[in-house]
Amino acid sequence: MELSDPKAIRALAHPLRLDLLDLLVTISPATAAQCGRILGVSQANCSFHLRQLAKYGFVEDAGPGRDRRERQWRVPDPRPTVRITEGSDAVLRHQLERVVVERETAAILDYLERKDDESPALPKAGIMTALAVVSADDVAEIREKWKALLEPYLARTEASSHLRPGQRHVRYFLAATPLPDLGPGDGENESDN
Repeated sequence: MELSDPKAIRALAHPLRLDLLDLLVTISPATAAQCGRILGVSQANCSFHLRQLAKYGFVEDAGPGRDRRERQWRVPDPRPTVRITEGSDAVLRHQLERVVVERETAAILDYLERKDDESPALPKAGIMTALAVVSADDVAEIREKWKALLEPYLARTEASSHLRPGQRHVRYFLAATPLPDLGPGDGENESDN
């Protein structure tokens, strides 16, 4: 799914909507009440945001719940892949990117606070940081290699929502953030002749 419609981009630019999408990938189908209990927000709030996501095809109605009174939601099959097109509104693109980065940063900080409480039997996540000298082509190559490395694990996630012993859902987030331009001569090796 390629996004150029400003309304569809805006539909994703909300942290709770992104949380709902992640949650439905892991426990689908689920009702707004179930989502609310897990995410710690009201059922009404979840219901509103799920309807907004459905309006743009990010989630769909999965039929009535067990008691037949509540609607269940799921992520469509195949799952939508979001690519924001180059011609899309720059302000909305920036807004969505900012929401994603803030949300991922919050998830990383949350993990740091609770990682010592994690069961030793579960896979540990880690943080890696590095400073590399790269060109624009190198950045594109790294991104493609990153996607290729994760692809078999993403396919496994799409194929089954059931976890085996020792497995859990783990978020991955790659960010390449160039340092500010230092200008000519700054930061380069210069001799003291």
